[in-house]
Amino acid sequence: MFWKRLISGVILLVIAIATMLYGSHPLAIVLYLISMIAYRELTKVLGADGGEKSFSALEVVGFLGITGYYVAGWLCTQQGYDRYLMLATILAVILCELAVYVVTFPKYQAEQVSAAVFSFLYAPVMLVCTFLTRQLEQGNYLVWLILISSWGCDTCAYCVGVLIGKKKIFPKLSPKKSLEGCIGGVLGTMLIAGLYGWFVVEPVFPDRNVTWILVLICGIGALCSMVGDLAASAIKRNRGIKDYGKLIPGHGGIMDRFDSMIVTAPLVFFLAEFLL
Repeated sequence: MFWKRLISGVILLVIAIATMLYGSHPLAIVLYLISMIAYRELTKVLGADGGEKSFSALEVVGFLGITGYYVAGWLCTQQGYDRYLMLATILAVILCELAVYVVTFPKYQAEQVSAAVFSFLYAPVMLVCTFLTRQLEQGNYLVWLILISSWGCDTCAYCVGVLIGKKKIFPKLSPKKSLEGCIGGVLGTMLIAGLYGWFVVEPVFPDRNVTWILVLICGIGALCSMVGDLAASAIKRNRGIKDYGKLIPGHGGIMDRFDSMIVTAPLVFFLAEFLL
């Protein structure tokens, strides 16, 4: 199990680094595929699939909505397109889900419609911010803050927790998480961000001291990444499952591996735009 987890983790890291370095279409396509799979994992766990072997009508609307949302996100990075196009896409998906609910009544329950909308907003809508961050000015440097805030925090928290973790803060939700690990995760993330900012990003902004801004962004991002991780775990606990899927050996499903990144992506995007 250890070697499976290690090898698949390395492969994921290589893919993440390669696509973020290149940006543009490859990054958008990879994020699109991740979003589609994450959406399906969530709808199955939350019951929006209706127990059907094939895709439910609610899921079909979601898949089409994800496709439209990524197209809108791409267009909004091009000159002449406003981000209201993305908001319009979200509203259109919600309206279409409601239309399916009405037209097929009483096939689906209100909880299933809510689950379908939530699944769309949770993973696809938030993950697209990774692409939007990469498309910002100097986004080829800023996009790494998402990985530092999520996977960096996860690694630091795990190491500190294993070494000195004693006080359990969420014993019912996540028995292995400790207060010491959480603190170590945040501080470790801020340290990594500081080193990255000082040695890599600072030369790109010669007239500004941006290191402290990156430390602040990643510190907040680390806190939110733990919320994302615990929220995804809470859903699994509610549904009595161990993993969202079996796609990634040793890790589970897409939601099991990208749960923290889903939350840090929009946070980094908006803070980077506001502070930089």
